[in-house]
Order: sequence, then C-alpha cells, then structure tokens
Amino acid sequence: MRVDLPQGTLETLVLKTLTWGPMHGYGVGRWIERTSDDSLIVEEGSLYPALHRMEKRGWIAPDWRQTENNRRAKYYVLTDEGRRQLASQTQRWSYLVASIGRVLEASTP
Repeated sequence: MRVDLPQGTLETLVLKTLTWGPMHGYGVGRWIERTSDDSLIVEEGSLYPALHRMEKRGWIAPDWRQTENNRRAKYYVLTDEGRRQLASQTQRWSYLVASIGRVLEASTP
C-alpha cells in the first residue's frame, strides 16, 4: 500500500536521511522509498523545492561532489541547525503519533 506524505513530513524524513551522511537529491528520495518498503513515494516535484527551502533555512548545506558515475552532483549535508530541527520535529511527531494512538485504541468514550 502506498501512502501520500502528510504536509510537513517530507522535511523531517529528509533530515533523518541525511543523518546517514551526505546524499544527492535522487539518493535522498530513493533512501526514503527503500526504507519505507516503497510505501512512501517521494516525487521530484516535492523533493527539490523542499531541499531548496531547507538549504535557505540553514538546515542543510550543499557540497558538490563526484557521483559513482563520475558526474558532478550537488550533495546535501546536515548542519547543526538541521540536527536541532530534526530533534524538535521528531519529538513533535512522536507526541502526535502517541496521542492519535491513544484515541484510536480507546475502548470507551
């Protein structure tokens, strides 16, 4: 089953992905898809604008490198501000998921 990403989720997933090391945009999208067993599909039309927003906010930084195919590509590196943002967003998501879980598992009103 494939699921559309709720608004605001993509940035959190990108930040988490970059904790594993620098990646180019395509690699970020593929990592999220593979890690979710292809349940989460990352469209290029959403990914690249998100990467640009995150770069502007200082959460990620560009790093031009050679790819495995010997091409020059823009890789993204997680910044200290990005790590702080990831921690904050992770805490909020955990709280939200726990709260929704309590409601869904409630046996009486």
